[in-house]
Amino acid sequence: MAQQEKTMAQQNKTELTIGFMPLSDCAPLVVAQKLGLFEQQGLAVKLERQNSWATLRDKLLAGYLDMAQMLAPMPLAMHLGLGNVAEKMSVPMILSYNGNGITLSTQLFSEVLTANSALAQTVLAEPMSASLLKPIVEQRKSAGLNKLSFATVFPYSCHYYQLAAWLYQGGISLEDVDIRIIPPSGMVQAMGNNEIDGFCVGSPWNAVAVRAGIGVTVIASREIWHNTPEKVLGVTNNWQLQHPQTLLAVTRALGQACQWLTGGPNRFEAARWLSEAGYVGAELENIAPALLDSCLTQQGSAPREVQGHTIFHQSQQHNQADREQGIWLLQQMQRCSHLDASIDLQQVVSQVY
Repeated sequence: MAQQEKTMAQQNKTELTIGFMPLSDCAPLVVAQKLGLFEQQGLAVKLERQNSWATLRDKLLAGYLDMAQMLAPMPLAMHLGLGNVAEKMSVPMILSYNGNGITLSTQLFSEVLTANSALAQTVLAEPMSASLLKPIVEQRKSAGLNKLSFATVFPYSCHYYQLAAWLYQGGISLEDVDIRIIPPSGMVQAMGNNEIDGFCVGSPWNAVAVRAGIGVTVIASREIWHNTPEKVLGVTNNWQLQHPQTLLAVTRALGQACQWLTGGPNRFEAARWLSEAGYVGAELENIAPALLDSCLTQQGSAPREVQGHTIFHQSQQHNQADREQGIWLLQQMQRCSHLDASIDLQQVVSQVY
């Protein structure tokens, strides 16, 4: 009897800590808390902001976090033991699609205009091709100068693979550039200190760089990949097995929050909440654009509309993790030599998604 009561208590854990990163697409978690959606499910949820994706991963594995907002490829990498001791992982739902952007330093963008002077008046009217960087890459190579230096937020991230895809499309290989890992909130400072020439990061950090006059956002991730999962809810398989009813309650609350975020006026309210110090802690003017399908490009220039810049709800898929999308992410990992070509992708994704 005592064991039965203990099992029931585990399955109905009501006090939870969920980790998140200070990014605009943590909105479903913040909305669920602000609207009382967790409480309606009988849950007392503490949202705990993290400084880096590596810290978030390590705290989840150590049990300090019950579950977390994660980069879509992250649970797959954790499951395979890439960068950590292998831990069986589960992805019970997708939290957001798209939402990233690639920003070049103003100095590098000036070089792009100089090297492609015929396009100077139109280069920001549409997504910029990385092929415009190729003359600069080749010039640096022939002159023996340092490679262009880019940053992404985590090795196993959509940001890394989107940056790689953009460069590949422009005829630039990863061997032609240096890629560093910097936490999202550290990107703008690194660019301001001339440590990097560009980065791929989520909102609001592209907008922060543009408004500060140190960066030019040249393409949104929606214009590189089409509606692919960006952030997911990640949990260890062991935790899921111990607390299945609790996990269902969490996904119900977050599903309601994602639906609420389909409305434009609601998104502005979400941006206002996200600007609070305990969540993203950035200016509203930097958080709101990406939630309203606006891409700031360059200080003094008109924003560019990007339909579906950040999506929180897919009505047909109900934010369920899709195995085909999981396979596709694993293929991007293989393309960047992060994953051995002999890995059985179907087997991996069936265990995580």
